[in-house]
Amino acid sequence: MNSSFAVTLDEEFRPASQLRTLYYIYLLLGVLIGVLPWFVPLVLYMPQVSDNVRLFIIFLLLLPLLVVLGFIGYWIYRYYGTIRYKLTNDEVEWRRGVWFQQSGIAPYNRITNIDTIQGPISRMLGIAALRIHTAGYSAQQAQAEIRMNGIEHFEPLRALIMAYIKKKKPTAVETYAAEEIEAPTGTGAIVQELVRIRELLERSERK
Repeated sequence: MNSSFAVTLDEEFRPASQLRTLYYIYLLLGVLIGVLPWFVPLVLYMPQVSDNVRLFIIFLLLLPLLVVLGFIGYWIYRYYGTIRYKLTNDEVEWRRGVWFQQSGIAPYNRITNIDTIQGPISRMLGIAALRIHTAGYSAQQAQAEIRMNGIEHFEPLRALIMAYIKKKKPTAVETYAAEEIEAPTGTGAIVQELVRIRELLERSERK
């Protein structure tokens, strides 16, 4: 485990190595819960056959399972190595993905809340996830979210991000101010149009 918290502005940092351990524990729990309950009874109550046939059947059952587990274990190792986070003066950046790369940003002036998520296993490993809520970018997307997994010093990192947020003016305030300034201009144009319509109606009545 890292003994100190150090995040440099504009430099990428990785999640704690305990995150990879957490993924492997989840994989082990998946085997214990999803495989053993049906695999053990199947082997114990197998029809009476010779030992060679029994071993061959067990091998046929284990082979695809071992292939899948090996693939998932390799994917976890590769996936952990692709996770990167970065703090800049204006936003939080992230990227990850083994075969399909994903990346995103969360501008400080759009962040509305930061939650800390820590399950029992994560607590035992000394890590947590920060879930960053942001204001939506469109009417169809009312809310966006970024999740920073495997953070060891999560409280100092959360405090650091919140400090940057406080320095930025929220986008919602800026939008409201712009609309408030432009409102009289739009209202004046409508009034002028109504006056013109009334003048045209008066002229038509005189004729």
